[in-house]
Amino acid sequence: MTLSDLLPAIPVTKVEGRLDVDVTSISVDSRRVAPGTLFVALSGLKVDGHQFVPDAIARGAVAVLSEKPRPALDVTWIQAPEPRRAAGRLAARLSGEPSARLKLVGVTGTNGKTTTAYLVHGVFQALAPPSMMMGTVVDRIGEKDEPAQFTTPESPDVQAFLSRAVAAGSRFGVMEVSSHGLALARLEGTWFDVGVFTNLTRDHLDFHRDMEQYFAAKRRLFTHHLKSLGSAVVGIDDAFGRRLAETLAAPATTYGFAADASLRVSAANASFDGLEVEFVESGRRRRLESPLVGRHNALNLMAAYGALRLLGFEDDALLDVLRHLKGAPGRFEKIEAGQPFQVIVDYAHTDDALRNVLEAVRALPHERILTVFGCGGDRDRTKRPLMGAVASRLSNLVVLTSDNPRSEDPLAIIREIELGTKEPLAIAEVCVEPDRRKAIELACSLAGPGDVVVISGKGHEPYQLVQDRILRFDDREVARAILSEKVGG
Repeated sequence: MTLSDLLPAIPVTKVEGRLDVDVTSISVDSRRVAPGTLFVALSGLKVDGHQFVPDAIARGAVAVLSEKPRPALDVTWIQAPEPRRAAGRLAARLSGEPSARLKLVGVTGTNGKTTTAYLVHGVFQALAPPSMMMGTVVDRIGEKDEPAQFTTPESPDVQAFLSRAVAAGSRFGVMEVSSHGLALARLEGTWFDVGVFTNLTRDHLDFHRDMEQYFAAKRRLFTHHLKSLGSAVVGIDDAFGRRLAETLAAPATTYGFAADASLRVSAANASFDGLEVEFVESGRRRRLESPLVGRHNALNLMAAYGALRLLGFEDDALLDVLRHLKGAPGRFEKIEAGQPFQVIVDYAHTDDALRNVLEAVRALPHERILTVFGCGGDRDRTKRPLMGAVASRLSNLVVLTSDNPRSEDPLAIIREIELGTKEPLAIAEVCVEPDRRKAIELACSLAGPGDVVVISGKGHEPYQLVQDRILRFDDREVARAILSEKVGG
């Protein structure tokens, strides 16, 4: 496609140079430029992409798009407002508008995105394969997985992936939609048939100024990225969700334990073997059994069910598939090696997510709850004492440790978490072990019959970020090895 074919997709301030050049790809990363690439120079949060324009040209860029006037460089220069949005629209046009050829579900919220997306994808894959999924854990087309670098990558990568899915025969797909992706226009050019809002709790306030800005970013999925006949599914047990549902232009399908929810959960009976959910849909009582554990997963099941019903899937067929789906790795995942107590690995890394997990465990048969967790470095510090408070209220023993400390001192992070463990409602004994492997080992060594060890924060992640190093570390592998040695010894 030539530049003259592409540029009608965006507003343009000025063009200097040839418009008849062929464009084969679009990139915002100069390292990924190849001959035929249109390079979009972004003024980033940490690095200004304009300093890499000469490198992009040397690698074969046929044109550069920027909000700035052309410097003294021999290259076609497109000056346009909002380069981030322009990159998405141009990438979508170059890729043949792939989201228009898919029935696409977007899932946003603080907690529950990954599990809900896995459930939606599981149904698509069972009833209308091959499905596609883009999210936190993996990017998947059919049964083929690719490692996920970001929950929502840059817009050219989103469009390229959607295009590959269409080429592979996908008719349905689901994407986890992050607040960063929405705020940074990474979803520009992507249109959804159904948007799902799970909840909104404190997180990412190192990026968003406050909760209102965080909510505004999430809300964009429903105000800027739904197709003309698109629909919304909104959890209204959450205050922000109720607010969203009440302010959308078109009525939303709502879900929750709330009495006025369109999909109302009337009962959720949980055990370590799974979940029995009773819910009401259009006055009709329905029942769903699931291997997922915890009352919070009743909401994830309703979110997925609501989205799939809007796409026309028949209710009995949905229930039949959902009852077999196990959800996402690293989300309330049981680790079993013959030990006389339960071990749960979960991704919970906010105070609300940790509360959901621990309350789910407290509702199940148990003797004591032993919780191992830390907080990520170079991220929202305000949630650290809040997580400490939640863990110390709902656990019998808390082992504070490292998560992904990045450039911060692990002990300094732990000290901030400890502030919350000293509040009046705290009941837990608190231990500090900054070595995460030793912390997991300590909790497992102290656990007895009927106890539950909760290892929280990293879930599916197979690494630990320490300074500038990426260390191999998977909570599930580590726990399984420790338990096997404990049981075998």
